[in-house]
Amino acid sequence: MTLTLSVARTMIRAILDSGAEAGMKPLSVCVVDAGGYPIAFERSDGASPMRFAVAHGKANGAIQMGIGSRALYERAQAQPYFIQSMNTLAGGALVPVPGGVLIRSNGTIIGAVGVTGDSSDNDEACAVAAITAAGFEADTGGTA
Repeated sequence: MTLTLSVARTMIRAILDSGAEAGMKPLSVCVVDAGGYPIAFERSDGASPMRFAVAHGKANGAIQMGIGSRALYERAQAQPYFIQSMNTLAGGALVPVPGGVLIRSNGTIIGAVGVTGDSSDNDEACAVAAITAAGFEADTGGTA
């Protein structure tokens, strides 16, 4: 399976709809390809303008480091200078908190989803559900 614009839009719609149904704060979602380049982005009405940068930073950080942003968060706790250095190298587009989930197809990383707007745990749960529903494997962790 490949990550197409149509699939990215389907995942985004599922995330925004599930967030609204659950009464979450306004969500923003960015789907990136295996190079960290945005395929699609949407934000709910009422989401703040900076949410693109946060959603992209969660997804891009996961892609660039090859691990989900939850694992990046854990690594930041243990090695803050390392993660800060990686964020500098990424031009500030690495947000090390849960909500950036790798998309795998047959074990191969094909992209990532970044969700922001509610609690990091809720952001991540929405991403995992949408990735799984689209027929892919969601990867929130890994070895940092």
